[in-house]
Amino acid sequence: MGGRAGTSRARPPLSSARISTLGERHPLLLDAVLAAATAVVSLALARQHPPGEWRLMDGLGVALTCLASLTLVARRRAPMAVLLGYGALWCAYVTAGYWPVVNSAGALLTLYTVASLRPPRVTLAAALLTAAIWVYAGLVGHSDAFLTILGQSIVWTGVVSWFGSRARLLAERGRRLERLTMLLRRDREERARRAVVNERVRIARELHDVVAHHMSVVSVQAGLARYVLYSDPRTSHAALDTVLDSSGEALGEMRRLLTVLRVDPEESEGDDPHGSAVGLDHLDDLVNRVRRAGVPVDVVVVGAPRHLPSGLDLCAYRVIQEGLTNVLKHAGRASVTVTLRYEVDRFVAQVVDDGGKTTSIVPEAADGQGLVGMRERAGLYGGSVVAGPCPAGGFEVVLILPVPQ
Repeated sequence: MGGRAGTSRARPPLSSARISTLGERHPLLLDAVLAAATAVVSLALARQHPPGEWRLMDGLGVALTCLASLTLVARRRAPMAVLLGYGALWCAYVTAGYWPVVNSAGALLTLYTVASLRPPRVTLAAALLTAAIWVYAGLVGHSDAFLTILGQSIVWTGVVSWFGSRARLLAERGRRLERLTMLLRRDREERARRAVVNERVRIARELHDVVAHHMSVVSVQAGLARYVLYSDPRTSHAALDTVLDSSGEALGEMRRLLTVLRVDPEESEGDDPHGSAVGLDHLDDLVNRVRRAGVPVDVVVVGAPRHLPSGLDLCAYRVIQEGLTNVLKHAGRASVTVTLRYEVDRFVAQVVDDGGKTTSIVPEAADGQGLVGMRERAGLYGGSVVAGPCPAGGFEVVLILPVPQ
């Protein structure tokens, strides 16, 4: 016995939160319990000796009270119909000579239900009807305090209607907040989805720029090394050195890009332990790689060079890199001129080749990744990219970026 008593646990009492949750899940059950409780309280009050000459409670009074309380089961589904039904039974109860106070609580509950579920005009009609029944009960009881009864009817129905209306407004506000929360959640999910898509596009663009340029250099130099492997070992060694340098730089940039993807944004603030992104400061290295690949490149600077914002700097570098890569892939031994023009409110980068001994290059199809990527990059910063054949032969790529003052 002691062991069982020690291991038994008492069932926790029902909290208000659990009762509220139960009411939301099973409203009909809660209303049935409330109707039964109202009937019990009314019958307990009826057992008291009524004041004045009111009729003592008997079988008819119990039946009318129980029947009136039973209508409360449907108070949420048809609040106005329940109020009318309860009011009719209350009138019959009072007309039979019973004490009106016994069923007044249920009448006020039906009024509260109407006020909490229906618009103000319906609530006003329900309040007037309840007050009229209250005054009728006072007249049937031959009470001399008519003004007191009238005041009670107005005050009680007004207070109950006000509380019911406030409950209705709070419920409507809760539903609006719930809808707003749902819309905000959907908007947040959509923003997150767009952010993921944009990040994928950015990563794909970065990988395309890195792989396309460096692999073009590797391909050209590897072909040259194979061609002169036995006839010109010095040139072959120089070409292989360029292959090693380009492949190493490609791996470094790809490693940096993949490392950034693994870094927490909060940890990446401040100094960048993984190395800063490439920009126009690395243009000399880019030009030297292309020169080692056998393409003469001249760099012309117009205007006073100045530091560009990091995004514009990277955009300019990538567009120039893509233009030089297209020369390697399509123009053979063409000569290239890279012009950097620093103007007051914009920056212009121009990559022009003379076509060499081949026909004018066509970087890629109109829907190719290279040209599309350049235009998307420029568009992010309010700029533009124009690419097309030159009148005298060759091909040019012109980048125009607005520079904030």
